[in-house]
Amino acid sequence: MPDWAAMATSDQLNSASATIDLLQHLIRARCVNTGAADSGHEHRAVDLIGAVIENTGAEIERYEPIPGRVSLVARLRGSDPEAPSLCLMGHTDVVPVDEAGWDHDPFGAELITDADGRTEVWGRGAVDMLNLTSAMTIAFATAAHRRDRLRGDLVLFAVADEEAGSVHGAQWMADHHRDAIATDYVLTESGGLHTGPSDAPRISVAVAEKGVAWRRLRIRGVPGHGSRPYRSDNALVTAAAVIDRLARYRPTPRLHEMWQHELDGLGLDDETRARLMDPGGIDEFLAGLESDGLAAHLHACTHTTMSPNAVHDAVSMKTNIIPGLVEIDVDIRTLPGETDDDVAQHLRSALGDALYGRVEVETLINHPASMSRTDTALWDAIATAVSHPFPDATLRPHFMVGFTDARVMRQLGAVAYGAGLFSPEMDPAEFGQRFHGHNERIDIESLALTTEFYERVITGLVM
Repeated sequence: MPDWAAMATSDQLNSASATIDLLQHLIRARCVNTGAADSGHEHRAVDLIGAVIENTGAEIERYEPIPGRVSLVARLRGSDPEAPSLCLMGHTDVVPVDEAGWDHDPFGAELITDADGRTEVWGRGAVDMLNLTSAMTIAFATAAHRRDRLRGDLVLFAVADEEAGSVHGAQWMADHHRDAIATDYVLTESGGLHTGPSDAPRISVAVAEKGVAWRRLRIRGVPGHGSRPYRSDNALVTAAAVIDRLARYRPTPRLHEMWQHELDGLGLDDETRARLMDPGGIDEFLAGLESDGLAAHLHACTHTTMSPNAVHDAVSMKTNIIPGLVEIDVDIRTLPGETDDDVAQHLRSALGDALYGRVEVETLINHPASMSRTDTALWDAIATAVSHPFPDATLRPHFMVGFTDARVMRQLGAVAYGAGLFSPEMDPAEFGQRFHGHNERIDIESLALTTEFYERVITGLVM
């Protein structure tokens, strides 16, 4: 293991190399979050990050709401209480993995060079989001060398439990230790991808995201013996009908204020753009797209989505027992402006009155869509930082269809963006498929660009 503490206090810190080393160790830490309270084990990642910054002069605190689910907050205090403050927020947990689908060990963190000569770090979390968390940590350590120049506070927030809704992470911190993480500005995932012409690229910055409204649908029947199914009230059979109706539900598209920004980054011809701006024709257009990934993204940008993703037999779990209780966990993502009442109406519309009447609905997570404005000092600092390696680039506000901990920080009053900086060779569609997918990996050019990007943003905003 590298002597990160010595590296972090050295004037000769090689930021790119240190980011790669830290990323490899974070991947190997296996902080897999299954959603169970006793998973995650983020204390392993916090130990690694803590070793990097322990001698930087930062104020460091660890928070552990339940055993093993540790978040770290490190703060470098600025000299001017009126100056803007910045939080670099990176989560340390990763989603589970199907190892059989990978070409290399998902927790080996190997450096592998492909046929085109591109060297990449392979492993679960390489893009979501241990790459950014590593770069943030090294940029924070680098800033500590110049902390005498800091005007505003700089905070590193290595947070647990983002992948399961933040109950033991950002939301818990906001509820119990608000002052520890409150800042004017926040940088987190995602953003930093190139679209448009190569000589004048548009770099995405995530400024808004859909709402998340996870629901557990509970269906009750009458338990009985599996040998006598005739006229039985089998909760699983009813649940199958519920799942089918949810999967076939087609809500009306809604073209909200962020939609035009998404289209701006696609380089569309006038006819295609007109069809995507037509509420009456967009569904037909999406149905005809050859690219499944692009169609799925554009659909998610313009529709409330409901995905039934987990089924639990809550009582019997036995082949010869007719189940009397089945639970379905549904991942619902809402558009800007939608409320709890809208979610309930979507469910009723999808299921119909009769089937909806058989369902008990429990709220698991409930956060509305959120957005941050772009007329800010942080936006300007990002633009300046991007212009160093890409002088002809412009920023493109991006609407995320997934959720991040940015929503929690926006609730605290912060302006929060998702921003990194990736190689121009990174294809946005392919990159998107690596999130939670097989063969997750990140190239070392992107790691270097992102680390330098964070260092420049820090310099431009709080120094």
